[in-house]
Amino acid sequence: MSTTTLGLLAAPPADRLPVLSLPELVAAVEAAGLTGRGGAGFPTTTKLRAAAGARGLVVVANAMEGEPLSSKDAVLLARAPHLVLEGLALVSAALGATRRVVGAGSHLPVAALRPVASAYDVEVVVVPGGFVSGQESALVRGLSGLPAVPTDPLVRVTTRGVDGRPTLVLNAETLASVAMAVRFGPAAAASRLLTISGAVEAPGVVEAPRTALLGDVVDRARPGPLRAVLVGGYHGGWVPAGALGTSLADLAVGAGVLHVLGAGTCPLAATARIATYLAGETAGQCGPCVNALPRVADTLARLASGPPDPRLPAEVARLSALAAGRGACAHPDGTVRMVLSAMQVFADDVAAHLEGRCTA
Repeated sequence: MSTTTLGLLAAPPADRLPVLSLPELVAAVEAAGLTGRGGAGFPTTTKLRAAAGARGLVVVANAMEGEPLSSKDAVLLARAPHLVLEGLALVSAALGATRRVVGAGSHLPVAALRPVASAYDVEVVVVPGGFVSGQESALVRGLSGLPAVPTDPLVRVTTRGVDGRPTLVLNAETLASVAMAVRFGPAAAASRLLTISGAVEAPGVVEAPRTALLGDVVDRARPGPLRAVLVGGYHGGWVPAGALGTSLADLAVGAGVLHVLGAGTCPLAATARIATYLAGETAGQCGPCVNALPRVADTLARLASGPPDPRLPAEVARLSALAAGRGACAHPDGTVRMVLSAMQVFADDVAAHLEGRCTA
């Protein structure tokens, strides 16, 4: 069967999965250049090696999909759940894991997934929570029956995770790509799923190669006149309309989100709304989230809505510096990254608002 015509949403279930040693699995994943598809983009081989030799290992498919703009994992589990489960089985066998689990957000199609998962000896556990519940340490807490909030970043889940056992967490799409690489070769794992939303006629999930141009992918959703694309989701960054010729390989695609900002929408107001949402999604455990993020969002909202105040851009920068790199998880960092990208990409809009006018 051709490896070039198969996609993540079209590959049929395997008649029989091979049994790979850990070195064989690592070699297959490395040849595919596979990185995490949940947001961080961490090399998958590094995570596999980190779990090697762990006794009583739990392998978790992260299908929380707390990013509001993403629906790729939901689509994947609805249309090709076998690929996620096959990847989970391959990884578990290579590492000698004793338990395998799909941790799913409450909006995921778990009712249809459970009977399929049982054939692979995989548990499906629904974990309630918001934006940060899909963070690795938060998810393992949720699977342990605790509130799904991030924990001490110095304690790796590969040391102490679900119920105190060593745990390897991989995104659902990452595991599906592992199965593709093993079954059909490295080229079969060279594409990824992308959720396109915003000012488009045909929002939804598409599959595209990593080498595709951003504009070509967005065009598949039939956008109208646009100002920019938010790439990577709420923790991503803004890419202006003039840079749509950039390859996906050169962008931080993160959770696979492409959100199109229409030409008639104020980019500062749109960014302020996202920042306000993110400020309300904190776990409430550390100062940067509790104190800095709401103030960043409020300052940005004041810049967007007026009255003009020349001190506001510097205040956004100052507050962002207070939040970045100081949280118990990456939530403040991701929020600040999105806000600062807006201040840079939409510098002309910032200047216009300081003059009391909006370009939208």
